[in-house]
Amino acid sequence: MSRVYAAFRSIGAYAPKNILSNEDLEKMVDTSNEWILKRTGIKERRIASKDESTSDMAVEAAKKAIDRANLSKEDIDLVVCATISPDFFNMPSTACVIANKLGINNVQAFDISAACSGFVYALSVAKAFIESGMKKNILVIGAEKLSTIVDYQDRTTCILFGDGAGAAIISATLDKDEAIIDVRASADGSYQDFLITPAPGAVNPPSQEILDNRLCYMKMKGNETFKIAVKTLTSDVKEILEKNNIKSEDITHFVPHQANYRIIKAVGDALKLKEEQIVLTIAKYGNTSAASIPMAINEIYEEGKLKRGDLMLLDTFGGGLTWGSALIPFAPSKND
Repeated sequence: MSRVYAAFRSIGAYAPKNILSNEDLEKMVDTSNEWILKRTGIKERRIASKDESTSDMAVEAAKKAIDRANLSKEDIDLVVCATISPDFFNMPSTACVIANKLGINNVQAFDISAACSGFVYALSVAKAFIESGMKKNILVIGAEKLSTIVDYQDRTTCILFGDGAGAAIISATLDKDEAIIDVRASADGSYQDFLITPAPGAVNPPSQEILDNRLCYMKMKGNETFKIAVKTLTSDVKEILEKNNIKSEDITHFVPHQANYRIIKAVGDALKLKEEQIVLTIAKYGNTSAASIPMAINEIYEEGKLKRGDLMLLDTFGGGLTWGSALIPFAPSKND
């Protein structure tokens, strides 16, 4: 019996129209365009409108991914959504809402909560489902409306985050050359307070005190997170390359999580990657958490830079703390 592999068939993304620039933030908190640009590399970020939900953005990205994979909604047999800004707290899952809006009925759907590492975590799940023979065409989504959980009175966090969505189709293939080579994902909960949304939850149930103390917004220990991110991302990427006997020069596109330009540069320098290998969208979109990597992949696809057979190296780090990396050849359907 032939072995079944998981192939990365297509990509799609959606970015809201509204732009929040550094100059706009200067009017909201004590900061400056120069400071933000120097510390993060971010110039602007997209902000969803009030009537635009996480699932709405995900649906737009998903439609593109399904169409580009030359599939119909009836072909999708699993929907996985990575998000930390779901449409609803607790239930229903945003994946269920997305599936309903797409008209994908009677199909398994669930969310993954791994913060900025969510998309890579979702890829690891999709790969396992495909290779086990349980599913054939999986819609993997990273979608965030972070503007709903960002404290625009906190200058340390509000400068970083934006909204958006990205989606990919992972499909079964018998062609080993198309196969996702490897996906690594890990976590260390001892650093859980580095990036945290304290409430609401079982630890801090909803209350007036929660609102008064603004505990329903993201909190971050910036310096500590920066240091451990650079160290972890660099070692993780080196390990996945070494394990699979792949050299830095074999990578066509290094697609890191777009959290901070200084982190990306540090990891790129450690791997001795050339500038043209590194995908950067941080100046344009800021940090969109689980949507960051698929939005970046979509950017090079729509620019005509992503070709069949190109080897992508994904690398990410987020709250949990979580992290992950993946080696993925771009494998659009043969009639694409």
